Amino acid sequence: MKIIILGSGLMGPMAAFNAIEDPDVTAVTLADVSQDQLDAAVRKLGPFDPDQKLQTVRVDLSDRADAADLLRGHNVVLSALSHAAIPLGIRAAVAAKRPLVDLSWPDRVKEVPALQKEIAETGILVIPGCGLEPGLTEIWTRHLADQLDRVEAVHIKCGGIPERPTPPLGYKIVFGGRRLPLREFDAAVVREGELRPIARYSEAEMLTFDGIGEVEAWHEGFMPWLLELDALKGLRTGTQKTIRWPGYAQKVTVIKELGLLSHDPIEIDGVKIAPKHFLDTLLYPKVRMDEGERDITLFRVDVEGIKNGEPRRLRVDMVDRHDDRLGFTSMARTTATTGAIVARMVARGEISGSGWQTPEKLITGVHFERLIDELARIDVRFVER
Repeated sequence: MKIIILGSGLMGPMAAFNAIEDPDVTAVTLADVSQDQLDAAVRKLGPFDPDQKLQTVRVDLSDRADAADLLRGHNVVLSALSHAAIPLGIRAAVAAKRPLVDLSWPDRVKEVPALQKEIAETGILVIPGCGLEPGLTEIWTRHLADQLDRVEAVHIKCGGIPERPTPPLGYKIVFGGRRLPLREFDAAVVREGELRPIARYSEAEMLTFDGIGEVEAWHEGFMPWLLELDALKGLRTGTQKTIRWPGYAQKVTVIKELGLLSHDPIEIDGVKIAPKHFLDTLLYPKVRMDEGERDITLFRVDVEGIKNGEPRRLRVDMVDRHDDRLGFTSMARTTATTGAIVARMVARGEISGSGWQTPEKLITGVHFERLIDELARIDVRFVER
């Protein structure tokens, strides 16, 4: 089995590490446009690659023909690209006619229909949003929902936080890149069975995790494709919230109200600049993960409904921490490993199909059990109540 991973930031090397450890994998190619990123990955992964499965290659995905030639030499593609580059990776996979698993989604949702059309015409399988959130949050939601006769409410909470909150936001970028994951447009919730808009960062609620203490969660947006599941056809209430240290939502709401999350350029001293780009550049030195800093990932899904005529609530929790022994962030452990496990299931032929398929539609039954078992092997563990 040969796997190629696109992107060598915080996520790609973790996915490569997971693939290297699988005896069924004979070759792992890590591809990136940055040679510096690739060299750093080799230094990190070298001690864990005794069979020398890993190879690296520079690739410019804007050259679709060249990228497609590279992808054809592999059984499956795992995309760990930035949101903006995701369409390039998908189109290279379409040209190569190779299945692709993506850790995230394109940042411009308007691009998705065109991508879906190209994928359908080629007949390949693309699994988008197959990381932590989206990914494990939706996979677990379906798993819990399938245990009830009727589901009335779903509440999802997930987020990555620094082990120690520091000013100005009490947050560090744990996923990768140089841009804060902040958006000015509304989120979505399910109310009375319908998707409705709600102000992002609103209705912050406090919750507690064992060993962590009190954190807050605010509206990030319910994934609309969950409503396509048969188990959620009768859903009355649904929320999906992001977890941060207390006080974050209040600070970001002020930033939003000041207009600093806008992508519409404004002119300053004769120079046009988007306020969000200015904010990212200004804050990056204060919100990047520095050497020696650690992160925590928190995860909770509650599903409420009826079982055998009685009210019932099912909950799953997960608390994961930075891997000090191997040097991988918790966000990479939970996100990249999920995608890598699913990609290997696709390469083996255990998961098949075609078209654009979100992971909760495919990762059920024995596939779900395998995913959770393999995550447990790296000590990413879930507790059901």
